[in-house]
Amino acid sequence: MNEASASMKDNRPVIDCREVTRTYNEGPEKLTIFSGISLTVATGETVAIVGSSGAGKTTLLNLLGGLDKPSSGTIHICGENIQTLSEGGRARFRNRHLGFVYQFHHLLPEFTALENVMMPCALGGVPVKVAREKATAILEKVGLGARLAHKPGELSGGERQRVAIARALVNEPACVLMDEPTGNLDEQTGEGVQALIESLRDQFGIAFVMVTHDMRMARSLGRVLRLEQGRLVQES
Repeated sequence: MNEASASMKDNRPVIDCREVTRTYNEGPEKLTIFSGISLTVATGETVAIVGSSGAGKTTLLNLLGGLDKPSSGTIHICGENIQTLSEGGRARFRNRHLGFVYQFHHLLPEFTALENVMMPCALGGVPVKVAREKATAILEKVGLGARLAHKPGELSGGERQRVAIARALVNEPACVLMDEPTGNLDEQTGEGVQALIESLRDQFGIAFVMVTHDMRMARSLGRVLRLEQGRLVQES
């Protein structure tokens, strides 16, 4: 894949997060979600972030994806300081370099699997013919080549999540950010999604950063970090 390959050539980390702090104002009080967090993610690495509910895992994921801005510190994605980009610039950057997968797939119910996966290409200005070819190819990669014309309501939970993963991958990102990707799936289906992540990581050098409560999957996939009391520490 192009972006992952480019990241490999110059040896830059896909994610380089330095001394990041996020605070919110709650009336007269200032609430610190986390403070002084640093994180580096290499090409083709899988990092799982675990921790108790309310620890700030999703907030951190949103910062890494440029969906929110840190109160202090810097976040570089593929060498780009995303805080310096305009809102539109961050949106374009996300579309080119990042993919997102959530616990609930957020597929558009009125569109087919193929059309859902084509959406990021359309947003990036890719011609329809090319977008269709790219979406078809990645759906075949995730084992859904026979389900292109099916709408989300006609797919199983595991199939819908595979469509969501295909949508995250269609623009050939350097990194995919995942928020509880198997949290709404049964154990067997979750294991299938895990195997798919491993295969795509190994085949294309995509980095994955995943928030999960599934410690078994977290430990089997790669590095595990725990976010607790505002600090990010290596899980033993």
